[in-house]
Amino acid sequence: MEDLFETSFEETEQEQHHLPLAVRMRPQNLDELAGQKHLLTPGSPLRRLVSKDVDFRALPGSIVLWGPAGTGKTTIAYLIAKNSGRKFVELSAVSAGVKDVRRVIEQAKINLVREDKETILFIDEIHRFSKSQQDALLPSVENRTVILVAATTENPYFSVIGPLLSRSLVLTLQSLSVDDMRKLIERAVKDPRGLNNSVKLGKGVVDQIVRTSMGDVRKALTVLEASAGSVLGEVNKANTKTNGKNKGKTQKKPEITVEILEQTVNIAAVKYDQNGDQHYDVASAFIKSLRGSDVDAALHYLARMIVAGEDPRFIARRIMIAASEEIGMADPSALWTAVAAAQAVEKIGMPESQLILAEAVTHICLAPKSNAVTIAIGEALADVRAGLGGPVPAHLRDAHYSGAKKLGHGTEYKYAHDFPGEVVGQQYLPDDLDKANKGKPKEYYHPSEHGREKQYSESLKKLREILRDR
Repeated sequence: MEDLFETSFEETEQEQHHLPLAVRMRPQNLDELAGQKHLLTPGSPLRRLVSKDVDFRALPGSIVLWGPAGTGKTTIAYLIAKNSGRKFVELSAVSAGVKDVRRVIEQAKINLVREDKETILFIDEIHRFSKSQQDALLPSVENRTVILVAATTENPYFSVIGPLLSRSLVLTLQSLSVDDMRKLIERAVKDPRGLNNSVKLGKGVVDQIVRTSMGDVRKALTVLEASAGSVLGEVNKANTKTNGKNKGKTQKKPEITVEILEQTVNIAAVKYDQNGDQHYDVASAFIKSLRGSDVDAALHYLARMIVAGEDPRFIARRIMIAASEEIGMADPSALWTAVAAAQAVEKIGMPESQLILAEAVTHICLAPKSNAVTIAIGEALADVRAGLGGPVPAHLRDAHYSGAKKLGHGTEYKYAHDFPGEVVGQQYLPDDLDKANKGKPKEYYHPSEHGREKQYSESLKKLREILRDR
């Protein structure tokens, strides 16, 4: 039973050279943890959890680590177990079932009786456990037979059952910043646990790895390891061919180039600098293609961003903005599509999300265009910033507090639902703007003749006539 589940930290450390780079570079303490500065402040729950002096009885029955893939959830679980000196058992919700959970719990009970040692049960991807599987954990969490540490990429407030969540301390992890990723990659090259300076990185390689890994530490280190293996393999081949004659001679350190990176991990290094001009040029061309209704060009720039490793959430945000800025009320459903696409991207991730993004891009391009809403809010903001407006009309002011009526607040207000068509003529704009348009109320919104706005144009004209008939 223990052979199947339990992790021996000593054995792992002795066999580092056999393990993948991402495992070898796993932090040994919180100071080595990349990113997550918001969780590492002095006295924070995470600091206390990893402390050897932590009293787990003073903590909730379980800990939920929530964050994107490759942000350190498993690493934190290892650190909690390693530093606390407790037994550590790991299960994956992808392959484990209720029977496996019960077996771990039974062994944990034995450990408590025989060795007076608590067991930390780490369940990866707990959101994949059904309600009944999560229910099976409750009694052992409640009586602390096991200390549950669960990891999930899904929102635990939706994916973890309420009774279990109420007994949990939720720690939210964030995607690593570009700077954090760069430092981690450079450290992996130099660190004796990593590549031990056996290779050097050519121009643009770090940036390319950062882009393609999209904040996923495990992916970044896997890409780095594969590329290093490629160049080191070529060196070994060359030495074999010369029968070791070059041995002892000063040789150049093998270099990983962007070209080698492409060949090794099958990713295209599109000329697209995420922090430079080309990043903004491609994003600009993408937005202008959406505005110009050129679906082919928009899909092309979408593809360039995807292949270059752009964060799909950035792309989804640009599509949502375009839905309002370029289309607005000409087709309100465009925003619905854009928001749904953004939510799906968060839920599904890449590469499947490229289909969802392409669908949203197509909708934005084919929809009728209007910037009437953009102009309207722009003019309204300009007036406010210019100091126009003045006090809110007395009949529109809050009349729910004592003494409001004595001030005349709300006394002459006309309740729209008491009138035919739920519209009544009365002043809504402040005095400064009520007669700003040739003696008539200021007009900001002017619908276009495109899409649904053509219908809105006709209804708006009638509404304004009623509102001004006082």
